[in-house]
Amino acid sequence: MIARSLGASALVTAAVAASVAAPARPQATVLPAEQQIASAVLPAPADLQAGATVWGYSADGRLVKLRDGTSHMVCLADNPREERFHVACYHDSLEPFMARGRELRAQGLAQPAVDSARFADITAGRIRMPSLGSLYSMTGQSDSYDPATNTIRGARSLFVVYVPFATAASTGLQTTPARGTPWLMDPGSPKAHLMFTPTMQ
Repeated sequence: MIARSLGASALVTAAVAASVAAPARPQATVLPAEQQIASAVLPAPADLQAGATVWGYSADGRLVKLRDGTSHMVCLADNPREERFHVACYHDSLEPFMARGRELRAQGLAQPAVDSARFADITAGRIRMPSLGSLYSMTGQSDSYDPATNTIRGARSLFVVYVPFATAASTGLQTTPARGTPWLMDPGSPKAHLMFTPTMQ
């Protein structure tokens, strides 16, 4: 089910942040770096996975760079402090916007305060949004990831293309959630983005 208040918007929010407020996973453990890398790149297109920069978590829970990449893709490993399993990848042109979101959430801000601050940064020129920028994510239950096979059972995939300030009039896209067909979320805003949510795997 897609709902603007929870489903689709929550997936995007989780994809861009190392959340500090999410419920803790019972007996959460940090996966070895090589396993974090293997799982973090799963959402990305196959031909972009090997060259992706990967951020993950140290044994003490800090967000750290696990691998320098050779492509324009940045991937985030699952946050063991979150209740669900979630990995995401995005084009590096979105990094200033994503990094600012992580910084603000680490300070304790929540939506919509995070977006308000980032929109102000964009307006002031402190953050430059690309004309287009892709994001891919996969989300499952806390126990859905299988390290032995590097798969996420029952994963929900989400594909996003950021098109800042786009509207229904400028794109011809609907602005209401729809599964299996593209739609425009947050139209007219600096983080306007095309959403595509395929069926569950």
